Amino acid sequence: MQQFPYLVAGIIFFILIILASAIRILREYERGVIFRLGRLIGNGGVKGPGLILLIPFIDRMVKVSLRTVVLDVPPQDVITQDNVSIKVNAVVYFRVMEPQKAVVQVENFLAATSQISQTTLRSVLGQSELDDLLSQRDKINHKLQQIIDTNTEPWGVKVSNVEVKQIDLPQEMQRAMAKQAEAERERRSKVIAAEGEFQASQRLADAAKILGEQPSALTLRYLQTLREIATENNSTTIFPVPIDLLKPFLNSGGKKLES
Repeated sequence: MQQFPYLVAGIIFFILIILASAIRILREYERGVIFRLGRLIGNGGVKGPGLILLIPFIDRMVKVSLRTVVLDVPPQDVITQDNVSIKVNAVVYFRVMEPQKAVVQVENFLAATSQISQTTLRSVLGQSELDDLLSQRDKINHKLQQIIDTNTEPWGVKVSNVEVKQIDLPQEMQRAMAKQAEAERERRSKVIAAEGEFQASQRLADAAKILGEQPSALTLRYLQTLREIATENNSTTIFPVPIDLLKPFLNSGGKKLES
């Protein structure tokens, strides 16, 4: 009789162990892949979320998160198609769409996705030129996403986005690109200045044509110039006289000399 309380306590402890191994609670973003004696149970072996009941010592559950995973791809040494050595890193956004495939088809889908991302990054960037990498980043990102997603689809993993984060260039290449950018800016400055001179010359030519056809316009221009000079508070005022007003005097002077 003295051993009876110990026996009851042992039975209760054993029952608690069985219950602890039989009851699982999964969050909204979690799923459990259930193996019964090593085989997937019905409906793909996926259960959750909520309360899950397992058969102790027979069922085994592998928990899988369905949330989007942000994977940093470590810097990769890449030689571009135009033989420029660069170091590139990226970030990959993916999530598990089919938990049973993520558990059964691949040993570790996180490590597998990381490795395929690294190899794809080196392969795609190695087939591109440096100018394309710098100017067509969206196109490169889309191509990376398609290739990686195709490779991870058998694992039940969906790659939603891939972004090339940073491209580290050699120092000599940075200096060469800086000189190229400076030369390009100087060229644009010269082109803009030449275009301005050309437009100004066209306007001056049009103005000269109009003034030549309309003598009264030339007189008005004289008067406008006189007003501008007068506003400068000068002690000397120059009054322009149209040449047409002097022609009668010039003609009469020439006749007197002939006579």
